[in-house]
Amino acid sequence: MACWLAQLAVQGAATCARGLNCRWVSTCAPALAGIVPAQEEAIFSPEHVEMRGALRRLIDKEINPYVDEWEEAQIFPAHKLFKKLGDGGFLGVTREVQYGGLGLDYSYSIALTEELGSINNGGVPMAIGVHTDMAVPALSWFGSDQLKREFLAPSIAGDKIACLGVSEVGSGSDVASIKTTALPKKGSDDLVINGGKMWTTTGTQADWMCLLAITGEGPAHRNKSLICMPMDLPGVSVARKISKLGNHSSDTAQIFLEDVVVPASNVIGEKGMGFVYQMKQFQEERMWAIASVLLPMEHLISETVDYTRERKAFGRSILDNQVVHYRLAELETEVELLRSLLYRAVGLYLQGHDVTKLVSMGKLKAGRAVREVTDSCMQYWGGMGYTSEVSVSRMYRDLRLLSIGAGADEVMLSIICKLSGTLPK
Repeated sequence: MACWLAQLAVQGAATCARGLNCRWVSTCAPALAGIVPAQEEAIFSPEHVEMRGALRRLIDKEINPYVDEWEEAQIFPAHKLFKKLGDGGFLGVTREVQYGGLGLDYSYSIALTEELGSINNGGVPMAIGVHTDMAVPALSWFGSDQLKREFLAPSIAGDKIACLGVSEVGSGSDVASIKTTALPKKGSDDLVINGGKMWTTTGTQADWMCLLAITGEGPAHRNKSLICMPMDLPGVSVARKISKLGNHSSDTAQIFLEDVVVPASNVIGEKGMGFVYQMKQFQEERMWAIASVLLPMEHLISETVDYTRERKAFGRSILDNQVVHYRLAELETEVELLRSLLYRAVGLYLQGHDVTKLVSMGKLKAGRAVREVTDSCMQYWGGMGYTSEVSVSRMYRDLRLLSIGAGADEVMLSIICKLSGTLPK
């Protein structure tokens, strides 16, 4: 992290050119897209806007000019990019100051996540989100000082890349059914890991994995632990890089684990509590997922308005057809409703409330909304929308994952029904 940024985080607010008390002293960002300026939202302040503006400048300089190249290569230079993000202070805004974080509340993470939607694909934001909001939260909350210094601090600095090892070939949304084990090695305090992980984002480039594995006997919800596992250990192998429908620039791997030895001290928090920790970790992951698609949907609707206004058919613009401008108005409304649900959930989360039900509703709605928005907009782009030359086709592919990853739509419905008391006994 840049020294000046670290000092600002520790010393408190500074004054920017416009006289605002901000930790990011820079030219203030323009009013952000939406019904009202971001600083007037209930959970945001001018400081949030300043931080988003700083990230947007990095995106415009270091990411968007290279997105098409990374899409074609089907990978992006994660170590190079994450180091720049770490130097800018963007990889640990909510993490402890003593490990290089900024110690800010979760609303700052949401502000940054929304701005990641300015990236012109879905793969790079997803890889950043896995690193910041999916692989490290449990380590930050429950890990020992030793583990935090070895894994959390370099992840915040951008020196190490984290991945998450939960899903397996036969266990996706059903986390309790995983088979990977990490059992005691005879005559030592080490654990021996055997099994494998699937759909591992940044799996070919990551330096360490937050691994969920069975570590003992007992009920499925109490026999698992989260473990910090270096990816360069003997027995860890990348079985294959997975070819996907979308998110091409984000490498996704299948990982084999054969007799991988790690110290028992690499267990995060209490042994046997991994499932519980992961469920807590999922809440921030799902709020991240909701926030990450707001700007892509807004941008796509805006681009579609511009395109249909210019495109003519049967003597008038496509936009002049009532069915088109009414549908675009409906889509814009859906995005704003989703944003309001997210902000309410974040506000309650900051107050210490359990927001599992609201977050599950938001995740369900986000997955369905991106499908509606991308499909409807592609229809209005006609044949051009079916090409790789425009963003609508890329977003159609990339955002489809939201209804599947981080808990499928059907899992969200099950959680909502359980918490509403309507799930059959």
